[in-house]
Amino acid sequence: MLVRIQVLILCLVCAAAIAQPNSDELLAKQFYDNGEFDKAALLYEKLYNTVPSQEYYGYYIECLVALNDYKEAERFIKKQQKKNPQQTSLLVDLGYIYKKEGNINKSNKIFNEALSKLTQGNQAEIIQLSQAFLKYKEVDFAIKSLQAGRKLMQGLYPFNMELAEAYKAKADYANMYKEYLDAIDYNPVYAAQIQSILQSFIGDDFGSNKANELRIQLLKQVQQHPDKIVFSDFLVWFLIQQRDFESAFIQAKAVDKRTNNNGGKIINLALICNSNQEYDVAIKCLEYEIQKGKKNPYYTYARTELVNTLQKKITSSFNFTKQQIIELEGIYNNALTDMGYNAQSISLIRGLAHLKAFYMDDAAKAIELLETALSYANADPTLLAECKLELGDIYIFTGEMWEPALLYGQVEKSFKYDAIGQEAKFRNARLSFYKGEFEWAQAQLDVLKGATSKLIANDALELSLLISDNSVDSNYVPLTMYSRADLLYYQNKDSLALMVLDSIQKEFPGHALSDDILFKQYKIFLKLGNFAKAVSNLENLILNYGDDILGDDATFKLAELYEIQMNNPEQAKKLYQDVLLNYPGSLFTVEARKRYRKMRGDSIN
Repeated sequence: MLVRIQVLILCLVCAAAIAQPNSDELLAKQFYDNGEFDKAALLYEKLYNTVPSQEYYGYYIECLVALNDYKEAERFIKKQQKKNPQQTSLLVDLGYIYKKEGNINKSNKIFNEALSKLTQGNQAEIIQLSQAFLKYKEVDFAIKSLQAGRKLMQGLYPFNMELAEAYKAKADYANMYKEYLDAIDYNPVYAAQIQSILQSFIGDDFGSNKANELRIQLLKQVQQHPDKIVFSDFLVWFLIQQRDFESAFIQAKAVDKRTNNNGGKIINLALICNSNQEYDVAIKCLEYEIQKGKKNPYYTYARTELVNTLQKKITSSFNFTKQQIIELEGIYNNALTDMGYNAQSISLIRGLAHLKAFYMDDAAKAIELLETALSYANADPTLLAECKLELGDIYIFTGEMWEPALLYGQVEKSFKYDAIGQEAKFRNARLSFYKGEFEWAQAQLDVLKGATSKLIANDALELSLLISDNSVDSNYVPLTMYSRADLLYYQNKDSLALMVLDSIQKEFPGHALSDDILFKQYKIFLKLGNFAKAVSNLENLILNYGDDILGDDATFKLAELYEIQMNNPEQAKKLYQDVLLNYPGSLFTVEARKRYRKMRGDSIN
């Protein structure tokens, strides 16, 4: 037993010694980083002779190149060739040395010799050789090695992914896209990986040559291979990334008709459009599904989502009429008459309750509707949780502050690790903020900064910063007044909210809340349809607090006002450009770039 323990200890000590870089390695790297290549070369040669690793080999060669000691580099590489005659990448290293010497002809001859040594069926050798060429930025030779390998493999492996990366290094995007799409054709399982690669590659650069070239390639594939749905799906994905939702719907509809897919992809597109406030396209998607009739498995969901989308579209416009709200109520009632009050229509009931409470001043009826929904014991637990959140919101709207905390707490406890549970926690923290319980609210918000939902995390961070930035001197009076105004705004008591905000400005001139007050006033004026005052508030905020946290919000919202409400596209275009130039890290950058280019006349479709 003792012997076993001693052996185990010895093994652990050896393993630890191997895992730790020795002093020569650390010193060699330090010399290399400091440009002392003569000293680094001596150590790396010693290290390689002790442990012949690729890392030491590579550093030693680079040191010799930096010292212009090409003869020693050539001697050392040829020595390795004698030990490893089948390793074709050593020929690439040798060709690199000749090229550094200025002997281009000799270098190319060696590179071609490396290509000639490729053997049939050796996939790993082909990839290794191409990577050796890419290491020295010999992109054309890397492409030649992969093309030669493709022939040698005789269809067993086409090297599409490797060739795409090589063409990317060459900035030959047309061929890069072709290889990526050929890879999908070869094996559709590559689609998700390639989407991720291209999403990073193109980013949010709408209308760029890179994006347009991919669109051309995708359209060509779809037209040439209408039976290969993977290309059509890829095109829909691309159009969504480019925020061309109208074209995405047209393409998705064509795929749906060809495949008799029963609408799953159309419904998914509708949800994406909804989350991007593209309500008109979302409505088209849902109406398309409804037109298939009640036998369509998505009929009930589409009918429900359509009514709720109509509500979002109308109420987000800020200039809706009372008549539109009455008509919307009629649409809800018609849908519920058709579908009945049951567990399957809970989302409709919740939507109608929201409309009744927040837009028709009928909180009592809204509460009655939600309590009816909560009585359906066989309903989806998540839908019931959403009803509880809605009911809590309505209680706050009516001024009841005890019941919401209980309802939010129930949801948080039941869905502790889900997004809806985190949403409940945020609403409880916001309730504490309304009540002036700032320290407790901030403690909850700080937990939510790491929420899995980016939206919840951002909301939590924003409210947490508001509290922390305005409670430094332990004087909570201005913040208490602001939280009161925020609650009044939530309750649609806009005139009272404005009075409280004005009082803060008068009693605490120059307070740190000044930019928040201006932004809250802008929201109230926007809701009231007083666009001139909304513009004035944002301009004031940008002029005096443009470098603070709300600067990008104010600039983007002002651009939006000038574009949509004030009918001043030139001023809007200038402000969208200001977002791009002054706030490059803003969450509004993507949308600002899209709108700026559209207003400038760029083709983004």
